[in-house]
Amino acid sequence: MKALIIEDEAPAARKLRNILREIDPEIIVVDVLESVEEGTNYLQEQEHPDVIFCDIQLADGISFLIFEKVLPRCPVIFITAFDQYALRAFEVNSVDYLLKPYSKEQLENSINKLENRASKADAGIKELVNDFIPKKHKQRFLISKGDSLIPVNSNDIAYVYTEDKAVMIMTNGGQSYFINYSLDEVEQQLDENEFFRLNRQVVSSLGSIAKISNYFNGKLKVELKPSFGGEILVSRVKAPVFKNWLER
Repeated sequence: MKALIIEDEAPAARKLRNILREIDPEIIVVDVLESVEEGTNYLQEQEHPDVIFCDIQLADGISFLIFEKVLPRCPVIFITAFDQYALRAFEVNSVDYLLKPYSKEQLENSINKLENRASKADAGIKELVNDFIPKKHKQRFLISKGDSLIPVNSNDIAYVYTEDKAVMIMTNGGQSYFINYSLDEVEQQLDENEFFRLNRQVVSSLGSIAKISNYFNGKLKVELKPSFGGEILVSRVKAPVFKNWLER
């Protein structure tokens, strides 16, 4: 397992390196970096390791700045003296968050978390890394219309809906196109922060929601723009999930 250490305090980096050697001599520390700048340059130019051990407060800023510029293609274990960053840490592929001073047992438990995520006991860390790769959303769909092919950007989609068993895209400009996907397939390829499955018939973008009204039995009634040719109801069970999504 190849590990990268990002830590600006030399004694802390040595301690971590020594404990890793005790836990597993086959863990190879590929480099020790001290700053946001070094971490960013390394991840932009070098092959990503199997795991990153990262302090948060570095000499030139907090380490989250690294991951805003370069998405890590591996899990990250944060080791820090500050507890206020824990929630933010788990938004950037963090598998654990250790507070200094930590023990060998705590670090070993963190490494075990990596290994336990593998689907098989002998699965290597390379297979494990796929679980931490952020989902890539489709940026555009290629639409066939007659003899033409029309690219439609995902951010230009108002909503996707079914009509007589066909799946259609409605753009923000009011253009409707047939698309050769199921509604489930389209939903999986869109950004869940920007699109929501209202019911079996409609997946809507946030920007196309024009009005929401309370409806009978705890349901919600939704009106879209451009106008949708029918009534759209969100079930009582899905209504609180929908409200939470709107407030993100």
